[in-house]
Amino acid sequence: MNSETSETILFQGHPALLGSVNRLLIAILTLGIGVIYFWFQDKNTNYLITSERIVIESGIFSRKIDTIELYMVNDMELNKPFAQRLMGTGNLTVISEDHTNPVIHLLRLPLDVRQLYEKLRLSIKVCKQSRQGYYRET
Repeated sequence: MNSETSETILFQGHPALLGSVNRLLIAILTLGIGVIYFWFQDKNTNYLITSERIVIESGIFSRKIDTIELYMVNDMELNKPFAQRLMGTGNLTVISEDHTNPVIHLLRLPLDVRQLYEKLRLSIKVCKQSRQGYYRET
């Protein structure tokens, strides 16, 4: 079994539509018009997080696809602002050696972000260890 077939999906989906109390209040104050804007914005952003890479596809008319291989990730930051904790979402910031996009923000992830963070941390370690010459354990 080669490494190409062992890639597993950790998360696939969109940012949460009303992933924070702030967005909920905007939706209420605009009598639902804000929801339409948020829906267009979020449905045109797709996250694919696997055990080997992170792919963000975004755009309405033109599509942009950003990919970061996990062996290139240097650091991650988990952020759960109060307004998002109330709605059960959180953010991940990924810092990598990628020259075109060294910092990516995965916003309003609609799942247990802490659990995803831990799975990603382990996947990054495995990817780095399997890429000899790119990673040295200290």
